[in-house]
Amino acid sequence: MNATTVFGVIAGILTGVSLLPQLIKILREKKVENVSVWMLLILVVGLGLWVAYGILKKDPIIVITNSFSFLVNVIILILRFRYKDNG
Repeated sequence: MNATTVFGVIAGILTGVSLLPQLIKILREKKVENVSVWMLLILVVGLGLWVAYGILKKDPIIVITNSFSFLVNVIILILRFRYKDNG
């Protein structure tokens, strides 16, 4: 594995796990009043485009890491609507 690949893997992992603390907090507290729907929508679209880009480039690191991030953000978005009245 070359240095470029290592950097890509590390960046993808860090990006992917960056919102896990937010997801855990939402699941524990069932409160989402401070979570922006627009930020999540924009991020989900951007991550979806990154996944498409990774598929087109045939780059599994981009596809896997951004798919994980996409999934985490979609879950947060769903919870944002589910718990919106719990604030």
